[in-house]
Amino acid sequence: MSSSEVAVGRVLTWPNAISALRLVLVPVFAVLAVMGHDLAALGVLAFSSATDWLDGVLARRLGQTSRLGELLDPAADRLFIVVTLLVLAAREVVPWWLVATVLGRDVLLAAVLVVLVVRGHGPLPVHFVGKAGTFALLYAFPLLLLAEWSGTVGTVAGVAGWAFAWWGLGLYWLAGTLYVRQAVAVLRGTS
Repeated sequence: MSSSEVAVGRVLTWPNAISALRLVLVPVFAVLAVMGHDLAALGVLAFSSATDWLDGVLARRLGQTSRLGELLDPAADRLFIVVTLLVLAAREVVPWWLVATVLGRDVLLAAVLVVLVVRGHGPLPVHFVGKAGTFALLYAFPLLLLAEWSGTVGTVAGVAGWAFAWWGLGLYWLAGTLYVRQAVAVLRGTS
């Protein structure tokens, strides 16, 4: 039996530990950001964004892919995105329409998932486009928070942050469209 076959059913793996740490850091970020500790909140957000990439790399290189990891990583992504958007919108760093647009896509995909599960299908695999959109959004948020600082750093961070946000939003919805099309194909039995 190969190491990757052994790891599929394992729970205690480095990638899963990193994803679990990212979940724990969500409320830490929220408290720091709400209390106005922007530098610390920025550090937590940047760390979480960087480790989002790391857990996938480790899972593949160490042969530690697992079903739990396939569920835990996107859950940590979604939770971080939602909480970060809500905190940034409450602080008027980002507009509420951005929150509604991102959450609208997530609500749509949650409804599609419910239909799939009710019809006897599991979650569909994540698209590369969705990972790229999530990556862009997770990098947009620290930059948008940094944009609150005055001076050149804030200006440059604002431009880069909004570039990542727009790019991420487009990719996020493109991935959502691909996911819906894939779900329709699965439900029709043509995949």
